[in-house]
Amino acid sequence: MIVLGALVAFTILVYILANSIHDRTQGRYIDENPLKADAVAQRLAPAAVEAVAGQPDPGAAVMPAPVRAVPAAPAATEPAPAAAPPDPQPAAAVAAADSGADGEKIYNSACMACHMLGVAGAPKFGDADAWTPRIARGIDTLYSNSINGYQGEAGVMPPKGGRLDLSDDEVKAAVDHMVGAVQ
Repeated sequence: MIVLGALVAFTILVYILANSIHDRTQGRYIDENPLKADAVAQRLAPAAVEAVAGQPDPGAAVMPAPVRAVPAAPAATEPAPAAAPPDPQPAAAVAAADSGADGEKIYNSACMACHMLGVAGAPKFGDADAWTPRIARGIDTLYSNSINGYQGEAGVMPPKGGRLDLSDDEVKAAVDHMVGAVQ
């Protein structure tokens, strides 16, 4: 019985000593480090957030909206530019360019997560076999499904890919970028 009591007392002593050493080393220099706290918070943060219509966009704090450059006003002393010849670009590409939308940047920030891997039936970027039947339905149908969302036998697409902060022109620019990769 004395041996058992001595073992319990020794165990308690080792426990107290270990906690004391921890408080003077790990507890002070590592556990209280704000960089470690930030790293833990990032690892515990949700991998994705769901955007709900009528609610503030939860992804806006995580991924800021793209910044558009505003051209400087021309100097008053410059002569007026000559009329340019008509541009053979499609109207959709012109509209996307006029809005300042960059299809590749929008694709990389909003669309790549699903369209790179083919998540939920999304046609993979650059996969002509998957895109051809969709392109055959018309670009306006692609725009509509991308902006308003789609649920059907071919897969699921949330409105604006879940990024409700994107304008319609930005979504169209991303669609043009993906379609352009297979044409």
